[in-house]
Amino acid sequence: MAGEGEEVYVAAIDQGTTSTRFIIYDRHAKPVASHQLEFKQHYPEAGWVEHDPMEIIETVKVCMKEAVDKAKDRKCNVVAGLKAIGITNQRETTVMWSRSTGLPLYNAIVWMDVRTSPVCRRLESELSGGRTHFVETCGLPISTYFSALKLLWLMENVDAVKDAVRTGDALFGTIDTWLIWNLTGGVAGGQHVTDCSNASRTMLMNLKTLDWDKPTLDALGISAAILPKIISNSEKIGVVVNGFPLAGVPISGCLGDQHAAMLGQLCQKGEAKSTYGTGAFILLNTGEEPTESSHGLLSTIAYKLGPTAPTNYALEGSIAIAGAAVQWLRDSLGIIQTAAEIEKLAETVPDSGGIYFVPAFNGLFAPWWRDDARGICIGITRFTNKGHIARAVLESMCFQVNDVLSSMHKDAGDAGEVKSAEGEFLLRVDGGATVNNLLMQIQADLLGSPVVRPADIETTALGAAYAAGLAAGVWTKEQVFAGLHKENTTVFRPKLDEAHRKKRADSWYKAVSRSFDLADLSL
Repeated sequence: MAGEGEEVYVAAIDQGTTSTRFIIYDRHAKPVASHQLEFKQHYPEAGWVEHDPMEIIETVKVCMKEAVDKAKDRKCNVVAGLKAIGITNQRETTVMWSRSTGLPLYNAIVWMDVRTSPVCRRLESELSGGRTHFVETCGLPISTYFSALKLLWLMENVDAVKDAVRTGDALFGTIDTWLIWNLTGGVAGGQHVTDCSNASRTMLMNLKTLDWDKPTLDALGISAAILPKIISNSEKIGVVVNGFPLAGVPISGCLGDQHAAMLGQLCQKGEAKSTYGTGAFILLNTGEEPTESSHGLLSTIAYKLGPTAPTNYALEGSIAIAGAAVQWLRDSLGIIQTAAEIEKLAETVPDSGGIYFVPAFNGLFAPWWRDDARGICIGITRFTNKGHIARAVLESMCFQVNDVLSSMHKDAGDAGEVKSAEGEFLLRVDGGATVNNLLMQIQADLLGSPVVRPADIETTALGAAYAAGLAAGVWTKEQVFAGLHKENTTVFRPKLDEAHRKKRADSWYKAVSRSFDLADLSL
C-alpha cells in the first residue's frame, strides 16, 4: 500500500456509445480531473449504426492528455502518482482489424445495430434449439444485440474480413480489446485480450468455464484463432506504450460498462442497479451461481475481481433506447435545444395527458426481444402538446425499467433480493440521465419502491477505477466494499397510489403490444 503522504491516483477510460471520457481519481476514489469528447455516429442505412475505431482511439488519446493537463492545473502530480488505469466500455460493439497493419477492416458495428436480423432468423431455423439454442452455455438468446452475430455478418459480407480471416491476419474484439491492443503496443506486440464480462456478451463464452465454448464456435463456424484471450476484471494486463499520454502506467482493470457500474455501486448478492445512458441497463447480482431466466432476462457475469477470485453472476435486462430518445427529441425533432431542457418542458404539464411513447427505434430488448417492434406514440388528441410528449418520453424509460425489474422479481424470487431495514427493495441508479430529478421521481412512482442516487453518478468509470486500483494494491477489496466512496445519497420515494400505478402499467402494456410487427412499414 502507498504511504499516506504520497500522491496516489487511479484513472479510468470510459469509452461509451456516444462519447469517451478519462477520469482521474485520488486515493479516496474522489474525481480530481476529467475530460470528455463526443464522436461521430454513422448511420449508413436504416437500423445500421457504426463507429470509426480509429476515431475512438484518437478520442481516448485526447481525453487522457486533457485530463492530465487539468489535473496539473489543480497542482495534482498525476504523472508521478498514477498507479493504474482501468478500462470500461460500450459492450457488444464489434471490431475486426488487421494484425499486420493495425487498421480496422471495417467500421465498428455498434451494439444497437440490427443489420444481423436475417442472420438471426437463419440460425433460429437451422439450429435445433431455435432462438434459445445457446442459452444454456452463454445465458443469451440469439439476437442482433450480441457480438457473435455481428462477427458472422462481417465474415459473410466484407471481403477484407473474409480475406484476413483466411490468411490469419484478422483479429476480433469488442471495444475493450481494441483499446487494450492499441494502448499496449498494437502491431508491435499489443495484448489481444478481453475480460470475462465483455466476453460474456459475445454469445461465444461458456458462463461456467469462462472460456470460449468450442461447440458454439463449431456451430457458428468461428475460428478460435481470431479471438482474444479471456482474463478477469482485475489484474495487470500490460502497460501503456509510448505514443500515448501516461506511457509506462499499468492497465490493470477492465469491465464492460454495466458490470463496471455494478462494481461502482458496490452491488453485492441480492442488490440491483439501473444505469441510464444511451440505453438503460438493470443488473441484479445473483451471487456465485448463474441464474437462468424464464422471463426474458439475460444471465451474465457481474464481476470477477482477480484471476483466482470467485465469479459473481447477474441477471440483466437491457433496454436499447433510454437517453437516446431524449437525443432524438433534441437532434431529430428539435423539440428541445439541450438534453437538460426536457425536465423543464415535462414539468409544464402535470402528467402525460394519456400519451404513451414506446421507443422501439431498433426493436425492443428485454424482456420482449422483438426486433420487429418500431417506435410509436399513441393516445394523441388535439389537447396534446410537446410537454406531454416530453413527459411520455421520460415515462417510457421508467416503464421499461419496471418491466425488467418485474421479470427479475419473478426469476430471483424474494430470496434473491436484499431489502432495506424498512423491508423495501431499493433500486440504485446511476448514469448521466439521473441528474433529472423528475425522471427519478417518475421512476419511484411507477416502480412503487425507493430509488437511490449516489453523489457521484458516474459509477461506470468509478467501477473501472476500483478494479484497477485493487489489482495495483491501491485499495483492498474490504476497503472498496466498506464504502470507500460512501457519500450523501438522494432517495426518491414513491408518491403514486397503487391503483393509479397499476392502471398506468396496464396502459403501457397495451401501448407496447401495439409496437409489434411494424418492421415492414419502412419498405
